[in-house]
Amino acid sequence: RSFTTMALYVAFFPQLVAGPIERATSLMAQLQEKRPRSADDVLAGTSRVLWGLMKKIVFADWLGLFVSQVYADPSQMSGGELLLATYAFAFQIYLDFSAYSDIAIGLGRIMGIRLMENFRWPYLARNLSEFWRRWHISFSTWLRDYLYIPLGGSRRGPRRTVINVFIVMFLGGLWHGAANTYIFWGLWIGLG
Repeated sequence: RSFTTMALYVAFFPQLVAGPIERATSLMAQLQEKRPRSADDVLAGTSRVLWGLMKKIVFADWLGLFVSQVYADPSQMSGGELLLATYAFAFQIYLDFSAYSDIAIGLGRIMGIRLMENFRWPYLARNLSEFWRRWHISFSTWLRDYLYIPLGGSRRGPRRTVINVFIVMFLGGLWHGAANTYIFWGLWIGLG
C-alpha cells in the first residue's frame, strides 16, 4: 500500500548482497513501525558487525590463503595437506558467508531493524537435514516455503518426496549460478 515502504524494503542495503533473505511481511512491518533505535540496538549491532569483520578478515581470509596455496599446485601436496585444505575450504566458505550475514544483521540492528539469523553452527549438525536447517536459514526456508511445499512436500508419498527434494536442490544449485558445477552441487545435495 505504501510505495515508500516498498522502496525501502527493496533497497534495504544490509541484506541485499548476501542475506539474510528477509521476508517482506517481516521487514516491511518493521520499516512501517518506525520504532526508535535504542543504545542497546547500536551496541549490539556494532558488536555483530565487528564480529563479522573479524570472521571475514582474520579467519576466512587466512584460511583462504592456505587453501589457495595448496590448490595452486595440488600435485606437489601430500594427501594429508589436500584433505586439510578441503576442510579448511569448507570452513572458509562458512566463515565468509556467515560473516557477511553477521555484518548485515548488525547494520540492520544499528538502524533498529531486526533481521533473522542466517547461520546456527551448521557444521555441528548431526545429519544433512539438520545441516540445511542451520545453513543459510533464510534461503533454506525460502526453498521450503516457495518450492518444496507447493510441489507437495512429503505429503504425496516417499517417491514424490524424493523427486521434490531433487527438484528443489537442483533449483537451489541453479540459483547460485548457471554453471555445471552449481547444478552438480544441487543434485549432489539432493542425493544426500
